Amino acid sequence: QVQLVESGGGLVQPGGSLRLSCAASGFRFSSATMSWYRQAPGKEREIVATISSTGDITTYANSVKGRFTISRDNLKNTVYLQMNNLKPEDTAVYYCKKVPGAWGQGTQVTVSS
Repeated sequence: QVQLVESGGGLVQPGGSLRLSCAASGFRFSSATMSWYRQAPGKEREIVATISSTGDITTYANSVKGRFTISRDNLKNTVYLQMNNLKPEDTAVYYCKKVPGAWGQGTQVTVSS
């Protein structure tokens, strides 16, 4: 079955960086569009970034453009989210998603001094 397992979350100070990873299995990863979403406490889940199956097309939410980078390694069946210059408003649970289809369980990112 489809499995998506996120890792790399944690507590970081404002201005810091984190790299999230999502290990995929159970489907042909190299053919799948993948996305990262996030959900802050009391807010709706929102899309953060999307990457095409080959990695040549990426899109970002305006709130993270220039700070976050989505990438993938189709040999490792893994999608990444590099997050730089983190802000307190980036605090959320971050989810990996196969488009369309399954969600991961999420990883908590907390940006606080």
